[in-house]
Amino acid sequence: MHLLLTALGSYGDVLPMVGLGAAMRERGHEVSVITNPHFREETESAGLDLVPLGTIEEYEELTSHPDLWRPIRGPKIMMELVATFARELYDTISDHYRVGETVLGSHGLDLAGRTFSEKQIQQGNRAPQATIHYAPLALRTMHDTPNFIGAFTQPPTPRWLKRLQFWLGDKLVIDRILGKEVNGLRAELGLPPVSRIYRQWHNSPELTLCFWPEWFGPKQPDWPHSAELVGFPLYDSDPAAELSEDVETFLNAGEPPIAFAPGSANTQAAKFFQTAVGVCEKLDRRGVLLTKYPQQIPDDLPPSVQHFAFVPFSKLLPRVAALVHHGGIGSCAQALSAGVPQLVMPMSYDQLDNATRLKRLGTGDLVMPKQFKTHKVAQRLAELFQQPSIHESCQQLAKRCDGAVAIRGACENFERLFNDTEKGKR
Repeated sequence: MHLLLTALGSYGDVLPMVGLGAAMRERGHEVSVITNPHFREETESAGLDLVPLGTIEEYEELTSHPDLWRPIRGPKIMMELVATFARELYDTISDHYRVGETVLGSHGLDLAGRTFSEKQIQQGNRAPQATIHYAPLALRTMHDTPNFIGAFTQPPTPRWLKRLQFWLGDKLVIDRILGKEVNGLRAELGLPPVSRIYRQWHNSPELTLCFWPEWFGPKQPDWPHSAELVGFPLYDSDPAAELSEDVETFLNAGEPPIAFAPGSANTQAAKFFQTAVGVCEKLDRRGVLLTKYPQQIPDDLPPSVQHFAFVPFSKLLPRVAALVHHGGIGSCAQALSAGVPQLVMPMSYDQLDNATRLKRLGTGDLVMPKQFKTHKVAQRLAELFQQPSIHESCQQLAKRCDGAVAIRGACENFERLFNDTEKGKR
């Protein structure tokens, strides 16, 4: 079996695909990952074949876009990028797809994979394909509806108002941005046009793989019948990697620090880190500032606060007092697995919904960007530290996180998908 994965986005999008690919390779399968060459080291160090999509310069241009983290404009930028790369991604999949051997694993933003599968079926070929989602916000529901920034979806919002908001979003934004490129490509291929793309079309009817557990995002009655929840993959780097000597030295020098991480692709977090330093001083706590972009770090850090470019969360978080972050699903999952309280500053994408679920589970709280000030953040963290119920919830849920089980479940689903295809040929 040849598994062809599309990994679109930042480290939080690419690393779960690498973890899945590495596990499939260990099970004797060949794996190729279509992603930006910015992630060559992570992909190839896992023994996977990297198929480049775009350039490193394009990735850096995206991460430096001033609106990338805005609640409305950010998702529109990502959709515009998805539309721009639709044809190149389709051609790349076509070039590396082998009839009878390949199974497609499509990132939730990948619309080319779904189109490619349909075209193969039209030509009489069986083209097994799965859609892979990382967070519950990716799947619409009129029941426990995700929490969108700028929308009314939480109780007691009536279902008619939820439907209206989704309809307006589809017609006025999503289909306008994605529809032209996607349907232009489909017309060239002799496929019918699609509309309300994220409502009913983009999820594979064969397998919609959900990388979160039932207790974090319970399966809803109106989700696709193909949805399979396997749990958090918890893959963030080479499993054999250890903390660097300088990180170990700092961690061993005093009480567990508070870790601050605004997102691996966030180049606009100077205020976040300035506030982080103030919070540590106000609480008389040590701190760890995490970013690959050092220009965001204040020049005059006190000895009790240190900056590190990259530290594997799976190794670091079990040794910190709390994680303050942006609410990306990968960070949420790693902190849940480590059993540490979380304080989230949600800016866009799935972040507010993830933060809402953490608060509902009793493992953390959230502070919106406009309120992310030293006194407010320090107050919320102090409250988290002082509540025994927070510690108890964190410890209980940590026991329910098992990345190995999640990855194994994902592998078994892909193997079943391939085997069902083989049976269908007979």
